[in-house]
Amino acid sequence: MCSLDGKLLLPGLVEPHIHLDKALLLERMSEDITELRKAIEVTSCLKQSFTAEDIYERAMRIIEQAVRKGITHMRCHAEVDPVIGLTSMEAMVNLKKQLKGIIDLQVVAFPQDGLFHDEGMPLLMKQAVALGADAIGGITYMDADVGDHLEFVFRLAQQYGVPVDLHVDFSDNPKQLAIREVIEATRKFGMNGQVSVGHLTSLGAAGHAEAERIAAGIAEAGIHVISLPLTDLYLNGRGEHKGDYRGLTPISLLLKNGVNVIYGSNNVQNAFTPFGTTDPLDVGLLLAQTSHLGSAKDARQLVNMATHGSAAALGLSGYGIRIGADADLVVCSAKDARSLLYERPERERVYKNGRLVSQTEVKQYNWMSMEETVR
Repeated sequence: MCSLDGKLLLPGLVEPHIHLDKALLLERMSEDITELRKAIEVTSCLKQSFTAEDIYERAMRIIEQAVRKGITHMRCHAEVDPVIGLTSMEAMVNLKKQLKGIIDLQVVAFPQDGLFHDEGMPLLMKQAVALGADAIGGITYMDADVGDHLEFVFRLAQQYGVPVDLHVDFSDNPKQLAIREVIEATRKFGMNGQVSVGHLTSLGAAGHAEAERIAAGIAEAGIHVISLPLTDLYLNGRGEHKGDYRGLTPISLLLKNGVNVIYGSNNVQNAFTPFGTTDPLDVGLLLAQTSHLGSAKDARQLVNMATHGSAAALGLSGYGIRIGADADLVVCSAKDARSLLYERPERERVYKNGRLVSQTEVKQYNWMSMEETVR
């Protein structure tokens, strides 16, 4: 961050984890959802009516909002399964090409329902990569054998030379710790620095000594951790451990151990998350409030998570405010990280590769004095 004529100049904001193909589904739901398995089940039913045009329309609505909020890079997860086939993947790859110059879109081939419940899934995943996936997704809690799941994901990623982006340990159950096997797989396949994990909420419920050991292992393996608090805080903390643990990524523990911790929106107004504005700073403020991150230093850290930290996770080489960088920039009326995070002012100007892609008029209000109001 730096000052620009009294305003704050930021590198473009980065959204590291979002599901565009499942966004904006509230109007299609006949019930409110409060647990993960039910959210997956309901969404699987809704997916049967998805079309390429439908996915495109909803994704574009989210992307338009995101660009106005200063997002210049985004990584989205595209569903790959026997129901939807490659429709989501094709839609996201087309969006990526169409929007080049406005936003850089990375696409993750994501097996939401697991890899081994249908014999056609391994081939579908390979076809998804061939279509243009930028990363291989996985979900450790949807297949019976975590080891087999990770073996397939990492081998496919290694074969095509792309990173891995996993959904891991999304619960408040201290015994659900597939992250240990993710660490081992990262070492085995030599993918240090090329693996991201979303959620990782079970780690916050683990015993202190074990959590410390795992956090150190995550740091050593260079695994990026993406907290997704809008979803995590909504769906976790309702079951067996209700009242004991709310189910949030243990931010402070991971930071203390040197892990690159970042955050994302994950879902926007669907069965997993009825909330969402596409503004990364809304998510950052939620984390500040729920993770005891209220100091000036914490505010700088949270802004860094939505910029340089997320850029590192996505492997962006031309990022930042420096000579030779890509000139992805955001200008807004804030004096420092705290005022940016706490007030979340309009992003007045957003530049992509030096070209203005969004400009928001900031309204000036002339308030009457108290004396005038009383009269």
